[in-house]
Amino acid sequence: MPIGRVNAAKFISRYLNEPHETDLGGEEAHHLIATVHADRACPPSGHSIGWHDCYLSADVLPLTWKADLLLEPNGDPRPIPDYLTGEARERAVEAGWLAARIRREAHRRGLH
Repeated sequence: MPIGRVNAAKFISRYLNEPHETDLGGEEAHHLIATVHADRACPPSGHSIGWHDCYLSADVLPLTWKADLLLEPNGDPRPIPDYLTGEARERAVEAGWLAARIRREAHRRGLH
């Protein structure tokens, strides 16, 4: 009898243990970073995956993993694409700095 695939995402908690979750921004940080990830992944010229699906794919991740979506390997915020303008650009700047802070603090606390 074949063994079916297991979706590991349902076994990975979206939330960090307290007080880490709250200290790193809680639900507002989850929403901001997932929104900016979707904005970046889905340019106005179109993308094969819809904005909402990109948002949801990021939203299931813990804050520490979400932060990495917006960071360079050295921990600095990734450059903001030119197609993000106005409010989307402002959100991206804010989310980049938040992601960098989350990554630094998570490293200091020994979180992954």
